[in-house]
Amino acid sequence: MIIVAGTIRIPVDKIDALLPTAHTLIAATRKEAGCTVYSFAFDVVEKGLLRIYEEWESLPHLEAHLKQPHMNPWRAKLTEIGASDRKIKRFEADAGALL
Repeated sequence: MIIVAGTIRIPVDKIDALLPTAHTLIAATRKEAGCTVYSFAFDVVEKGLLRIYEEWESLPHLEAHLKQPHMNPWRAKLTEIGASDRKIKRFEADAGALL
């Protein structure tokens, strides 16, 4: 399993402008082969900090996702609104056990 986790800073006054594009991206991505979790959430303490969390069955599934055409409007919107401080990491993991 591949886990992707990270953050992107979104200008607070641009959050509403980002949401329609985020909704479209999430809906399309969740239909992709190999996607088991794809989620964005805004931090409750740091206004404008978007947290990203994804789980993929394999690295090839993640790599295919990054080439999907529905990624282009998302990337363009992030640039348009001045998103910054993108910190996203990829991890390999096993299925794990419940704590």
